[in-house]
Amino acid sequence: MEKQSFLQKFTGTITFKFILIGIISLILLIPASWVKHLILERQSRSREVFNEISSVWGGNQSIKGPVLTIPFKTYYKNTEGKVFEEIKKAHFLPEKLSLQGDLSPEIRYRSIFKIVVYNANAEINGVFKHPDFSELGIDDKNVLWDKAFFTLGITDMKGIKKEVSVNWNDNNLKVFPGSKSPEIISSGFHTKINDLNTGEEEFRFNIRLDLNGTGTFLVYPTGKNTEVALKSTWSDPGFTGSFLPYEREISEDGFSAKWKITHLNRNFPQQWTGKEFSVSGSDFGVELINPVDHYQQSFRSVKYAMMFICMTFLIFLLIEILQRKKMHPVQYVLTGIALIVFYSLLVSLSEHFGFKTAYLISSMSVIGLISYYIQANFHKVKLTVLTTTSLIALYMFLYIILRMQDYALLFGSIGIFVVLTMFMVLTRRVNWYKEEETSS
Repeated sequence: MEKQSFLQKFTGTITFKFILIGIISLILLIPASWVKHLILERQSRSREVFNEISSVWGGNQSIKGPVLTIPFKTYYKNTEGKVFEEIKKAHFLPEKLSLQGDLSPEIRYRSIFKIVVYNANAEINGVFKHPDFSELGIDDKNVLWDKAFFTLGITDMKGIKKEVSVNWNDNNLKVFPGSKSPEIISSGFHTKINDLNTGEEEFRFNIRLDLNGTGTFLVYPTGKNTEVALKSTWSDPGFTGSFLPYEREISEDGFSAKWKITHLNRNFPQQWTGKEFSVSGSDFGVELINPVDHYQQSFRSVKYAMMFICMTFLIFLLIEILQRKKMHPVQYVLTGIALIVFYSLLVSLSEHFGFKTAYLISSMSVIGLISYYIQANFHKVKLTVLTTTSLIALYMFLYIILRMQDYALLFGSIGIFVVLTMFMVLTRRVNWYKEEETSS
């Protein structure tokens, strides 16, 4: 009987209530983790839709080159002293390279998912100097000038929707699919060059592309001096790659950006043979970003679930102490479930209405439900108003954290400190031993 009396007393204390709230909070992390998996599943489905559309329309596009390639003969002896001939390739990059591109964005829908695609009208101009094989230690008599060609790399050839126009020294050239220099360009097209050994010092070229793509549009700085200018009506660009634009303008009507890169900014020369160098890893350009990444924001919100549940329960416990109104553990559990349902509502509604609207609807729904529950159980308008105001402040606090990127941790830490300070200040005159006796 004494043991039972002790248990009855202990279960009625504030200490027991603190322990019970902690246990309930930890248990509620289980459904919170389910919501996380739900978000990841929906995000994975969104990526699948992205891949499905880009596989038909055209994926991430990058322009590599053009690269002028000229085969040459080399000779070597085997162990028996016999001389063998081998054909190798010398690669030359343009002296000047400029690209002007106009990206026209479109929104494509698949079920409830939407993907940003684009059509790029690009014009590439540049100049090749007459190839100097003496710098490579190759005798001109071994050069196969009539086998020369140049290659332009395009990541996803399905994106080409019109005939590619290639002009070389005012002559229109025939374009052939595929890369003849797979060691440096894996995908693209090539053209034959027949006038390299005519005594001219420079060769001008012009290429016009009509290219569909999804996500990013990138360029490789293959010119000794490379200049790129891109513009679009898309107002949320993400500049990416190895170089950032030196000049850019972004407005509600779109963006424009310019880059200037010299050969000293990259890790490969103007000419080499075989596989000696690679132009990979130096690309730069722009990504057409969908600004409403509601899955990422929803996932971030679930990360704060434990903090949010504890802060809500702390408010309820404060109300119990100051108003002397007891809440049953079942009421804490039901309130905690309502807080978890908020995240499920947020994910599902954001797929249809966007994150801001979904957050407003979800938070107001949960606040209204909990406020109604408090009023129905305690019949105290003052208590209901206090609870509602506190919950509104909490949801506003969470929303501000979610909208921040660099300062989310700082703001969240300050917010927790403020709540803890308020709790300590409001309970500074509470005689906890007396509260324990009263509760028991």
